[in-house]
Parts: sequence; structure tokens; C-alpha cells
Amino acid sequence: MTAPVTAEITARFGDRAGISESYGETTIDVAPADWIELLTFARDDLGHAFFDWLTGVDEPPDDFVVVAHVYAPETHARLLLRTRVPRADPRLPSAVGVYRGANWYERETYEMFGVIFEEHPYLVPLLLPDGFEGHPLRKDFVLAARVAKPWPGAKEPGESGHGAPSRRKTLPPGVPADWGPPDA
Repeated sequence: MTAPVTAEITARFGDRAGISESYGETTIDVAPADWIELLTFARDDLGHAFFDWLTGVDEPPDDFVVVAHVYAPETHARLLLRTRVPRADPRLPSAVGVYRGANWYERETYEMFGVIFEEHPYLVPLLLPDGFEGHPLRKDFVLAARVAKPWPGAKEPGESGHGAPSRRKTLPPGVPADWGPPDA
């Protein structure tokens, strides 16, 4: 990161922005209230016109971190922009008004982590089947689908009727022993 960029960020946000650099990547951290202002500043004043990606990071027990990566085509500079939203009420203003490319990334982050992007034009599930319950990229999400509902058509080794005995059935890691259908 060049000193002028650091100076511009500091001049605009003062102590409301944390600036760090690691592995050649500049990271700017702000509060959720400053999220849209930071994105707009990066685009309009720093020349980061290309929106690369946005995602969430689950940091139990209290927060989700929303991370966006933007790029300046003229200077080849990259910025990693971050903010934290509380797990109890994970809401953040939508970035779609600043970067149209944030649309599907926010939908994915909403679906996978449960972060609600306020004023998003179409915040509906994008990847998971209709009726899916929960947010699968949260660390507290138990991947117990095969235990609760057997995979259709799946056979365990030895269940084909060709003579080999069935192996002992085990639960996937992290699944409580009392989950799943009762043994018949």
C-alpha cells in the first residue's frame, strides 16, 4: 500500500478505520455504520472501480465479519474491506447501490451465514434448494442431513445383497448420538 492511500483513508475516516497490511494486501476495517461510506470512498476517491467478491466469516461466539475485495484497474491496487456485524442481529446496508456486482455475493452471504443486507433489491436464496433450513457456513450448523434423512438410494458397503456383511454404522463427526431415526 502506498503512503498516499493510507493518508487519504486516515484523512477521511480518522480513527474510525483500522488500516493494516499483510502479504501485500491492504485491509481496512470499519464499523457497520461506515460500510457504505467506505465502499463509496474506495470506488470514487481511490479508483477501486472493480468489485471482485464479498463473503462472510463466522467468528463465534459474537460476530460475523463481512469482507469485500475491490480492485483499481488503473493502478492495479487491491483493497480488502471488512466490517463486523453482531451475531444476535446480523444486519448491514447493501452494497448493491455502490457496486452492482455485490448483488449475488450478498444473496449468497445471506443464505450461507444469515447476514441480512438491508435495502437489497432481491434478497432471496440463491444456491440451496427450496425449503432448506439454516445457514450451512455457520460454525454452529450441524451437518446431519444423512443422519436425519437417509440419502435416497445410497447403500452402505455390504448392503447390496451380494453376501458381504454390513459394516458398523457410525455417525458423521459432530453429530450427537441421539440424532437420527431410531434403529429398527
